[in-house]
Amino acid sequence: MAEAPPNKPPFRERCRRLVAPGLLVAALALFAFGIFTPFFTVTKLWVFHDGISVVGGLITLFQEREFFLFAVLTLFTILFPVVKLSLLGVIWLEREHHLAKVRRLHHWIESMGKWSMLDVFVVAILVVTMKSASIGQIRVSLGLYLFTFSVLFTQFATMWIERLLRKG
Repeated sequence: MAEAPPNKPPFRERCRRLVAPGLLVAALALFAFGIFTPFFTVTKLWVFHDGISVVGGLITLFQEREFFLFAVLTLFTILFPVVKLSLLGVIWLEREHHLAKVRRLHHWIESMGKWSMLDVFVVAILVVTMKSASIGQIRVSLGLYLFTFSVLFTQFATMWIERLLRKG
């Protein structure tokens, strides 16, 4: 059986190098689709159906002059995930050049990640409030699943990159 050329890493190692960028790209795509796709559908009086997405909800909050909720949800639902994914991409690209800086940045991202779950908490409170107020029937829609998988893929990418940084 022939060995791989000395300059070329084995197939398994090349595949491992693609896991983090693959997870990051998938997380970004799921996030982008998730925030524009309705999180839930509200049915009022068995006739009126409204799909509510993150972006649509933020626009409504702004138009209704609910600036505090608008700011909190924009920060934790839009800005935190975008910044986290961007910084993870930078870490991935710079991991072989500036290992000490990249490790500090990764530690900061892990700390920031704990705060980014606030949006999930807010959405859960919103669903419970709407259901208990008997405003109408509420059904979870595709956007919530896309957003949830985006969060999961981001967490897996963070863990995978951390593992690589420890080895490095």
